[in-house]
Amino acid sequence: MRIGLIGTGRIGTFHATVLNRHREVGSLIVTDADTVRAHAVADRLGATAAPSVDEIFTWGVDAVVITAATSAHGELIGRAARMGLPVFCEKPIAVDLPGTLSALAEVDAAGTVLQLGFQRRFDTGYATAREAVRSGRLGRLHTIRAMTSDQSPPPAAYLPISGGMYRDCLVHDFDMLRWITGREVVEVYAMGSDAGPSMFREAHDIDTAAAVLTLDDGTLATATATRLNGAGYDVRMELAGELDQIGVGLDDRTPIASTEPAGPPAADKPWTGFLERFGPAYEAELAAFVDVVRGERANPCDGQEALHALRIAEACELSRLERRPVYLAEIPGRRD
Repeated sequence: MRIGLIGTGRIGTFHATVLNRHREVGSLIVTDADTVRAHAVADRLGATAAPSVDEIFTWGVDAVVITAATSAHGELIGRAARMGLPVFCEKPIAVDLPGTLSALAEVDAAGTVLQLGFQRRFDTGYATAREAVRSGRLGRLHTIRAMTSDQSPPPAAYLPISGGMYRDCLVHDFDMLRWITGREVVEVYAMGSDAGPSMFREAHDIDTAAAVLTLDDGTLATATATRLNGAGYDVRMELAGELDQIGVGLDDRTPIASTEPAGPPAADKPWTGFLERFGPAYEAELAAFVDVVRGERANPCDGQEALHALRIAEACELSRLERRPVYLAEIPGRRD
Protein backbone atom coordinates (compact mmCIF):
# COMPACT_ATOMS: atom_id res chain seq x y z
CA MET A 1 0.00 0.00 0.00
CA ARG A 2 1.23 3.48 -0.90
CA ILE A 3 0.15 6.25 1.50
CA GLY A 4 0.54 9.99 1.17
CA LEU A 5 0.80 12.01 4.40
CA ILE A 6 0.22 15.77 4.39
CA GLY A 7 1.68 17.67 7.35
CA THR A 8 4.83 16.74 9.26
CA GLY A 9 4.34 18.63 12.50
CA ARG A 10 4.31 16.84 15.84
CA ILE A 11 1.32 14.56 15.26
CA GLY A 12 2.14 14.16 11.56
CA THR A 13 5.66 12.97 12.34
CA PHE A 14 4.26 10.51 14.88
CA HIS A 15 1.76 9.15 12.34
CA ALA A 16 4.44 8.93 9.65
CA THR A 17 6.63 6.88 11.99
CA VAL A 18 3.78 4.50 12.81
CA LEU A 19 2.73 4.07 9.19
CA ASN A 20 6.30 3.58 8.01
CA ARG A 21 6.69 0.46 10.13
CA HIS A 22 3.26 -1.01 9.32
CA ARG A 23 3.68 -4.30 7.46
CA GLU A 24 1.00 -3.38 4.88
CA VAL A 25 2.48 0.02 4.01
CA GLY A 26 4.98 -0.53 1.25
CA SER A 27 5.85 3.13 0.68
CA LEU A 28 5.16 6.46 2.32
CA ILE A 29 5.21 9.91 0.72
CA VAL A 30 5.24 12.94 3.03
CA THR A 31 4.86 16.64 2.36
CA ASP A 32 4.59 19.84 4.32
CA ALA A 33 4.45 23.58 3.71
CA ASP A 34 7.81 23.51 5.49
CA THR A 35 9.77 21.51 2.90
CA VAL A 36 12.86 21.31 5.08
CA ARG A 37 10.87 19.66 7.83
CA ALA A 38 9.25 17.24 5.39
CA HIS A 39 12.65 16.22 3.98
CA ALA A 40 14.03 15.73 7.48
CA VAL A 41 11.18 13.36 8.37
CA ALA A 42 11.48 11.51 5.07
CA ASP A 43 15.24 11.11 5.42
CA ARG A 44 14.90 9.76 8.95
CA LEU A 45 12.26 7.21 7.96
CA GLY A 46 13.53 6.28 4.53
CA ALA A 47 10.33 7.67 3.03
CA THR A 48 9.86 10.02 0.05
CA ALA A 49 9.41 13.77 0.43
CA ALA A 50 7.07 15.37 -2.11
CA PRO A 51 7.67 18.99 -3.17
CA SER A 52 4.05 19.95 -2.53
CA VAL A 53 0.55 18.64 -1.87
CA ASP A 54 -0.04 18.32 -5.62
CA GLU A 55 2.36 15.39 -5.88
CA ILE A 56 0.48 13.50 -3.16
CA PHE A 57 -2.47 13.42 -5.53
CA THR A 58 -0.53 12.77 -8.76
CA TRP A 59 2.04 10.19 -7.70
CA GLY A 60 -0.47 7.37 -7.38
CA VAL A 61 -1.23 6.87 -3.69
CA ASP A 62 -3.82 4.42 -2.35
CA ALA A 63 -4.88 6.58 0.61
CA VAL A 64 -4.21 9.96 2.19
CA VAL A 65 -3.49 10.90 5.81
CA ILE A 66 -4.14 14.56 6.64
CA THR A 67 -2.27 16.08 9.57
CA ALA A 68 -1.87 19.55 8.11
CA ALA A 69 -3.08 22.83 9.62
CA THR A 70 -6.77 22.78 10.52
CA SER A 71 -7.55 25.49 7.96
CA ALA A 72 -6.48 23.10 5.17
CA HIS A 73 -8.45 20.03 6.25
CA GLY A 74 -11.72 20.71 4.46
CA GLU A 75 -10.16 21.47 1.08
CA LEU A 76 -7.84 18.46 1.27
CA ILE A 77 -10.68 16.13 2.24
CA GLY A 78 -12.71 17.38 -0.71
CA ARG A 79 -9.79 16.99 -3.10
CA ALA A 80 -9.16 13.42 -2.00
CA ALA A 81 -12.86 12.58 -2.23
CA ARG A 82 -13.04 13.86 -5.81
CA MET A 83 -10.16 11.53 -6.67
CA GLY A 84 -11.83 8.58 -4.96
CA LEU A 85 -9.16 8.25 -2.29
CA PRO A 86 -9.77 7.03 1.29
CA VAL A 87 -8.78 9.62 3.90
CA PHE A 88 -7.70 9.58 7.50
CA CYS A 89 -7.87 13.10 8.92
CA GLU A 90 -6.99 14.44 12.33
CA LYS A 91 -9.90 16.30 13.84
CA PRO A 92 -11.51 18.64 13.08
CA ILE A 93 -12.87 18.26 9.55
CA ALA A 94 -12.82 22.04 9.13
CA VAL A 95 -12.49 25.22 11.18
CA ASP A 96 -16.25 25.78 11.35
CA LEU A 97 -19.61 24.08 10.85
CA PRO A 98 -20.25 25.30 7.26
CA GLY A 99 -16.81 24.07 6.19
CA THR A 100 -17.46 20.75 7.88
CA LEU A 101 -20.80 20.28 6.13
CA SER A 102 -19.24 21.20 2.78
CA ALA A 103 -16.44 18.64 3.15
CA LEU A 104 -18.89 15.95 4.25
CA ALA A 105 -21.06 16.69 1.22
CA GLU A 106 -18.04 16.05 -1.01
CA VAL A 107 -17.36 12.72 0.72
CA ASP A 108 -21.02 11.71 0.49
CA ALA A 109 -21.17 12.60 -3.21
CA ALA A 110 -18.02 10.62 -3.97
CA GLY A 111 -18.93 7.67 -1.74
CA THR A 112 -15.42 7.56 -0.34
CA VAL A 113 -14.03 6.73 3.10
CA LEU A 114 -13.31 9.43 5.68
CA GLN A 115 -12.01 8.29 9.07
CA LEU A 116 -11.56 10.95 11.77
CA GLY A 117 -8.82 10.89 14.39
CA PHE A 118 -10.74 10.47 17.63
CA GLN A 119 -8.06 8.27 19.16
CA ARG A 120 -9.76 7.78 22.51
CA ARG A 121 -12.04 5.24 20.82
CA PHE A 122 -8.95 3.02 20.70
CA ASP A 123 -7.82 3.56 24.30
CA THR A 124 -8.22 0.49 26.50
CA GLY A 125 -9.66 2.43 29.43
CA TYR A 126 -12.37 4.14 27.41
CA ALA A 127 -13.20 0.94 25.52
CA THR A 128 -13.58 -0.95 28.81
CA ALA A 129 -15.86 1.80 30.14
CA ARG A 130 -18.03 1.51 27.03
CA GLU A 131 -18.37 -2.22 27.54
CA ALA A 132 -19.30 -1.73 31.20
CA VAL A 133 -22.00 0.82 30.36
CA ARG A 134 -23.43 -1.09 27.40
CA SER A 135 -23.54 -4.36 29.38
CA GLY A 136 -25.64 -2.79 32.14
CA ARG A 137 -23.01 -3.40 34.79
CA LEU A 138 -23.40 0.13 36.20
CA GLY A 139 -27.17 0.11 36.09
CA ARG A 140 -28.89 3.33 35.08
CA LEU A 141 -26.30 6.04 34.64
CA HIS A 142 -27.06 9.20 36.55
CA THR A 143 -23.80 11.18 36.42
CA ILE A 144 -20.80 11.43 34.11
CA ARG A 145 -17.75 13.59 34.74
CA ALA A 146 -15.26 14.16 31.94
CA MET A 147 -12.12 16.25 31.92
CA THR A 148 -9.16 17.16 29.74
CA SER A 149 -6.37 19.18 31.31
CA ASP A 150 -3.22 20.14 29.41
CA GLN A 151 -0.06 20.58 31.43
CA SER A 152 0.99 23.64 29.44
CA PRO A 153 -0.70 25.78 26.79
CA PRO A 154 -0.09 25.50 23.05
CA PRO A 155 1.94 28.18 21.24
CA ALA A 156 0.23 31.56 21.09
CA ALA A 157 0.18 31.41 17.27
CA TYR A 158 -1.94 28.25 17.42
CA LEU A 159 -4.79 29.71 19.44
CA PRO A 160 -6.41 31.91 16.75
CA ILE A 161 -6.57 28.97 14.34
CA SER A 162 -7.45 26.24 16.86
CA GLY A 163 -11.21 26.71 16.80
CA GLY A 164 -11.32 27.43 20.52
CA MET A 165 -11.41 25.31 23.66
CA TYR A 166 -14.65 23.45 22.95
CA ARG A 167 -13.91 22.59 19.30
CA ASP A 168 -10.20 21.86 19.75
CA CYS A 169 -9.98 20.25 23.18
CA LEU A 170 -13.31 19.20 24.72
CA VAL A 171 -14.58 17.80 21.42
CA HIS A 172 -12.80 14.56 22.40
CA ASP A 173 -14.81 14.37 25.62
CA PHE A 174 -18.01 15.09 23.70
CA ASP A 175 -17.21 12.21 21.35
CA MET A 176 -16.62 9.92 24.32
CA LEU A 177 -19.93 10.86 25.91
CA ARG A 178 -21.74 9.64 22.82
CA TRP A 179 -19.50 6.66 22.06
CA ILE A 180 -19.55 5.21 25.56
CA THR A 181 -23.21 5.78 26.42
CA GLY A 182 -24.86 5.42 23.01
CA ARG A 183 -26.96 8.48 23.90
CA GLU A 184 -27.20 11.94 22.36
CA VAL A 185 -26.65 15.32 24.03
CA VAL A 186 -29.81 17.40 23.86
CA GLU A 187 -28.90 20.50 25.90
CA VAL A 188 -25.77 22.27 27.15
CA TYR A 189 -24.85 25.14 29.41
CA ALA A 190 -21.23 26.23 29.15
CA MET A 191 -18.94 28.77 30.76
CA GLY A 192 -15.33 29.78 30.20
CA SER A 193 -12.56 31.81 31.78
CA ASP A 194 -9.73 33.76 30.17
CA ALA A 195 -8.13 34.78 33.47
CA GLY A 196 -4.82 33.14 32.59
CA PRO A 197 -2.10 34.42 30.24
CA SER A 198 -3.04 37.36 28.04
CA MET A 199 -2.51 35.36 24.83
CA PHE A 200 -5.90 33.71 25.37
CA ARG A 201 -7.70 37.04 25.57
CA GLU A 202 -5.78 38.33 22.55
CA ALA A 203 -6.94 35.28 20.58
CA HIS A 204 -10.53 35.70 21.86
CA ASP A 205 -10.20 32.27 23.42
CA ILE A 206 -10.43 30.87 26.95
CA ASP A 207 -7.94 28.89 29.01
CA THR A 208 -10.45 27.06 31.23
CA ALA A 209 -13.92 25.75 30.40
CA ALA A 210 -16.81 23.93 32.03
CA ALA A 211 -20.05 22.61 30.60
CA VAL A 212 -23.13 20.82 31.91
CA LEU A 213 -24.69 18.52 29.35
CA THR A 214 -28.01 16.71 29.44
CA LEU A 215 -28.32 13.44 27.54
CA ASP A 216 -31.51 12.29 25.86
CA ASP A 217 -32.26 9.80 28.65
CA GLY A 218 -31.85 12.42 31.39
CA THR A 219 -28.29 11.51 32.39
CA LEU A 220 -26.30 14.56 33.49
CA ALA A 221 -22.70 15.05 32.45
CA THR A 222 -20.06 17.65 33.22
CA ALA A 223 -17.05 18.33 31.01
CA THR A 224 -14.18 20.53 32.09
CA ALA A 225 -10.91 21.53 30.44
CA THR A 226 -7.93 23.76 31.03
CA ARG A 227 -4.71 24.61 29.23
CA LEU A 228 -2.86 25.32 32.50
CA ASN A 229 -2.72 22.17 34.63
CA GLY A 230 0.83 22.41 35.96
CA ALA A 231 0.70 19.03 37.72
CA GLY A 232 0.58 17.20 34.38
CA TYR A 233 -1.61 16.04 31.52
CA ASP A 234 -4.85 14.79 33.06
CA VAL A 235 -7.57 13.12 30.99
CA ARG A 236 -10.24 11.25 32.94
CA MET A 237 -13.86 10.19 32.91
CA GLU A 238 -16.02 8.99 35.80
CA LEU A 239 -19.27 7.17 35.15
CA ALA A 240 -21.64 6.70 38.08
CA GLY A 241 -24.68 4.46 37.95
CA GLU A 242 -27.23 3.08 40.38
CA LEU A 243 -25.27 -0.19 40.68
CA ASP A 244 -21.61 0.76 40.32
CA GLN A 245 -19.12 3.52 39.51
CA ILE A 246 -15.98 3.38 37.36
CA GLY A 247 -13.21 5.74 36.31
CA VAL A 248 -11.07 6.05 33.18
CA GLY A 249 -7.58 7.50 33.41
CA LEU A 250 -6.78 6.57 37.01
CA ASP A 251 -3.34 4.98 37.24
CA ASP A 252 0.07 5.54 38.80
CA ARG A 253 0.75 8.40 36.36
CA THR A 254 -2.42 10.40 36.98
CA PRO A 255 -1.22 13.86 38.05
CA ILE A 256 -3.21 14.22 41.25
CA ALA A 257 -2.37 13.69 44.93
CA SER A 258 -4.73 12.70 47.70
CA THR A 259 -4.95 14.76 50.89
CA GLU A 260 -6.15 11.74 52.86
CA PRO A 261 -3.63 10.18 55.28
CA ALA A 262 -4.04 6.75 53.67
CA GLY A 263 -4.54 8.05 50.13
CA PRO A 264 -2.26 7.25 47.20
CA PRO A 265 0.86 9.38 46.79
CA ALA A 266 1.49 11.80 43.96
CA ALA A 267 2.65 10.22 40.70
CA ASP A 268 6.42 9.90 40.32
CA LYS A 269 6.18 10.37 36.53
CA PRO A 270 2.90 12.11 35.71
CA TRP A 271 1.68 12.19 32.12
CA THR A 272 3.03 15.23 30.28
CA GLY A 273 1.14 15.25 26.98
CA PHE A 274 -1.33 13.59 24.63
CA LEU A 275 1.19 11.64 22.53
CA GLU A 276 2.65 10.05 25.64
CA ARG A 277 -0.73 9.30 27.22
CA PHE A 278 -2.46 8.04 24.07
CA GLY A 279 0.46 6.68 22.03
CA PRO A 280 -0.94 3.11 21.76
CA ALA A 281 -4.38 4.48 20.85
CA TYR A 282 -2.94 6.58 18.03
CA GLU A 283 -1.14 3.51 16.68
CA ALA A 284 -4.32 1.44 16.89
CA GLU A 285 -6.44 3.98 15.00
CA LEU A 286 -3.94 4.07 12.13
CA ALA A 287 -3.85 0.28 12.01
CA ALA A 288 -7.63 0.39 11.81
CA PHE A 289 -7.43 2.84 8.91
CA VAL A 290 -5.13 0.52 6.98
CA ASP A 291 -7.64 -2.29 7.58
CA VAL A 292 -10.48 -0.04 6.38
CA VAL A 293 -8.58 0.82 3.19
CA ARG A 294 -7.97 -2.90 2.61
CA GLY A 295 -11.67 -3.60 3.05
CA GLU A 296 -11.09 -5.70 6.17
CA ARG A 297 -13.20 -3.73 8.66
CA ALA A 298 -15.87 -1.06 8.89
CA ASN A 299 -14.98 2.58 9.43
CA PRO A 300 -14.69 3.05 13.23
CA CYS A 301 -15.20 6.85 13.20
CA ASP A 302 -16.69 8.38 10.07
CA GLY A 303 -17.48 12.00 9.26
CA GLN A 304 -20.97 11.73 10.68
CA GLU A 305 -19.57 10.83 14.10
CA ALA A 306 -17.24 13.82 13.95
CA LEU A 307 -20.15 16.08 13.01
CA HIS A 308 -22.11 15.01 16.09
CA ALA A 309 -19.21 15.92 18.38
CA LEU A 310 -18.66 19.23 16.60
CA ARG A 311 -22.32 20.22 16.95
CA ILE A 312 -22.01 19.75 20.72
CA ALA A 313 -18.90 21.96 20.71
CA GLU A 314 -20.75 24.58 18.65
CA ALA A 315 -23.62 24.52 21.14
CA CYS A 316 -21.19 25.03 24.03
CA GLU A 317 -19.53 27.99 22.31
CA LEU A 318 -22.92 29.59 21.65
CA SER A 319 -23.93 28.97 25.26
CA ARG A 320 -20.76 30.61 26.56
CA LEU A 321 -21.12 33.64 24.33
CA GLU A 322 -24.82 34.17 25.02
CA ARG A 323 -24.73 32.94 28.64
CA ARG A 324 -27.76 30.70 28.28
CA PRO A 325 -28.72 27.04 27.86
CA VAL A 326 -28.58 25.89 24.24
CA TYR A 327 -30.51 23.00 22.76
CA LEU A 328 -28.71 20.90 20.15
CA ALA A 329 -31.76 21.34 17.93
CA GLU A 330 -30.67 24.97 17.53
CA ILE A 331 -27.40 23.94 15.85
CA PRO A 332 -27.50 23.38 12.07
CA GLY A 333 -26.29 20.20 10.45
CA ARG A 334 -28.38 17.60 12.20
CA ARG A 335 -28.56 14.34 10.24
CA ASP A 336 -31.02 11.75 11.46
